[in-house]
Formats: sequence, structure tokens, C-alpha cells
Amino acid sequence: MIKKFLLAILVAFPMVAAAQAPKFGVVNTQTIIQDLPDFKEAQEQVASASKKYEEEFKKLQEQMEKNYAEFQALAADTPESIKERRMQDIQDLDQKMQQFHATATQDIQRQQETLLAPIQEKVRQALNAVGKENNMTFIFENVMPVYTGTDVTDVTPMVRTKLGLK
Repeated sequence: MIKKFLLAILVAFPMVAAAQAPKFGVVNTQTIIQDLPDFKEAQEQVASASKKYEEEFKKLQEQMEKNYAEFQALAADTPESIKERRMQDIQDLDQKMQQFHATATQDIQRQQETLLAPIQEKVRQALNAVGKENNMTFIFENVMPVYTGTDVTDVTPMVRTKLGLK
């Protein structure tokens, strides 16, 4: 009796396992994000802010060049205290430029992260919806697959459709 029961389980197990085989998908979120109008708008905002910082940094560079040229033009008979003060001004301006560059870089990075967060969330929600609709077990990023079998579905077109992209 037990042998028949075990035999029935062994025969039924492969059928049950095949009926519930995991479904895998791959997606290229990079191309999806790049095609979203929200992303293009975010890129324009970041580029605009970056340009403003570049213009301000250029003004600081011009001031540095002017101060340095004035320092070099000082006559040999200029008192040492004046030379030291001018050199200190140049060093202070250099430090100010370095601080400005660091602050600008951080601000642009923070702005980019802030603008991209809702876009990434929108794509994530579309991915979740496509995964649920198609009973997917996993959806992986299709960055550089070494091998993709025939039982893996590229869900990129489905996500693009869900987001209203062609």
C-alpha cells in the first residue's frame, strides 16, 4: 500500500512541477527610461542647472586669472606684506573655487536623483504590473546576458506599452 502511494506521488510530482514551472523575464529599463518624456524633461532641468554652475565657476576662474596677473605684475620693490596679502587672496579664491565645485557637483547629483526617483518608481510599478499579469516568477535586468534560453521572455515591449511608449 505504501509502495503504491509513493509510486503515485513520484509519478504525479513531475506533472505538478511542470504545471508550476517558474516563468522568467528580462527587461532593459535603461532604454525604457531614456524614452520617457519625464526623463527628457529631467535631463533638461539638470543641464540647465549645470550650465548656471558652469557660468558661475567661469566667473570665479576669470577673477582668479585677474588676481594672479596682478600679482605677477607687482614690481620688485613692492613691500613683502602687500605681496603676501595678494598671495593670500589668490589662495582664498582657489579654496573658494574648490568648495564651489564640490557643492555644485553635490547639488547637481542630488537634483538628478530627486528628478529620477519618480521616473524609476513609475517604471518599477509598470514592471510589477507586467510581472503579475504574466505570472512571472522573476524579471531580471537584461544588461549583458551570457545566455538566454527559450523559456525566458523579454518583457521590455510589454513594459513600454504599459507606460504608453511605442
